[in-house]
Amino acid sequence: MAASAQLPLAMVGPDEVARVTRVRGDADLRQHLAELGFVEGSEVKVISRAAGDVIVSVKGARLALNRTMANHITVML
Repeated sequence: MAASAQLPLAMVGPDEVARVTRVRGDADLRQHLAELGFVEGSEVKVISRAAGDVIVSVKGARLALNRTMANHITVML
């Protein structure tokens, strides 16, 4: 995959590291994700993934996101 490919976090494979490029959704959702560490430029590592749900490591914390939340986060590999 090209280094400049942008895709939803839900599509990133296990052990891949990506950088957040955009967070979509209403203001409350964007604020919630920002508080969890999903801000533009932050690095996210996918620990595991199943059916679009992902477990990620961001800013030293391990978090689980469902497919809907993960699809609101656009990342670049």
